[in-house]
Parts: sequence; C-alpha cells; structure tokens
Amino acid sequence: MPRAGLTVDRIVAAAAELADEAGFEGVSLSALARRFGVKDASLYSHVRSLQDLRGRLALYAGGELIDRIADAVAGRAGKDALVAFAGAYREYALTHPGRYAATQIRLDQALVADSPALRRTADITYGMLRGYGLAEPDLTDAVRLLRSTFHGYCALEAAGGFGAPRDVERSWQRALDALHVALANWPREGTPK
Repeated sequence: MPRAGLTVDRIVAAAAELADEAGFEGVSLSALARRFGVKDASLYSHVRSLQDLRGRLALYAGGELIDRIADAVAGRAGKDALVAFAGAYREYALTHPGRYAATQIRLDQALVADSPALRRTADITYGMLRGYGLAEPDLTDAVRLLRSTFHGYCALEAAGGFGAPRDVERSWQRALDALHVALANWPREGTPK
C-alpha cells in the first residue's frame, strides 16, 4: 500500500531538487527515501526502479526546459527566435545542472511515445527551424547541430573549460551569429556540392 503523502509527482520533484544539489548520478532511491523519512521500499509503490525514476526525472526536466524555451521564442522568428531559444537552453543548463544532465539520457521508447513534453519539444524546435526554410532530412541534421553546439558549449562553460581571456558571453553571441548564418545558408540535401 502506498505511503500517505507520497506520490509519483512529489518523488520526481524531490529527485529534481536532489539532482541539482548532488548531481544526476547522486539521485538514488535511498537518498530520496531519506528525504521523505521512509524506507527505500516505500518508494517502490510509486516507481519501479532507479531507471524508471531517472526516466521520469528526464521527462520532468525536459518539460521544464521546453516550457522556458517556448516562453522565450513566443512571437519570434529567424535569428531572434534562435537567440531566444539558445539563451533559454543555456540558462536552464547552467542554473539546473542536475536536471539538465537528466535531459541528456537515452529514454525508453515507451516513455518517449507517451510524452507530451517531448512532442512539444519537437514541435517548437522544428517550428523554429522551419523559419529557416528547412524540411526533412535537413531538419534532423540542423537539430543535431544545434543540440551538439548548445550542449557542448554549456558543458564546457559549466566545467570552467574556457580558459582564454576572451569573454565567454561574447563567444556565445558569436557562436549564435555563426549558427544563424549556417541555418540561413543550409546546404539542402540532394543539391550539388
């Protein structure tokens, strides 16, 4: 029987807080049980396993991230949308490092298929890129370029990996300028090189 007061939503929200405090790898059922003052077994009435919990945390954090991005890009197009999208992404990654790390894990396809947050992420991201006139398969390639650029930059910045005296914010802005040029001049699949 589930313990009174414990719900999946409360457990996942607590896992998100723990992830930002202790890192994504620091999220465990034992640590959460201690937070709630219960035995580990009490959590199994709500989540099947640590993998299940981490998948739910990834969806929770992904939902938070896309909410911020959606708010930032609303009513914007082209470079303005790209800059707003990137800024919201970076701000979330740097202020919620554990939650952000959760968004990078590979999810069970059953969870992905039922996730409104992931569908919304695709809709907003593809919508922003369609503003550059992109269609498949170029959309997928452009998404991969943006994700790898944003993730790489944020990961290096968070780790203190930029040692040059050049202002990190200025480099970020220049990277976004370059991405805008790349997207605006995207080499379409099937066109002669």
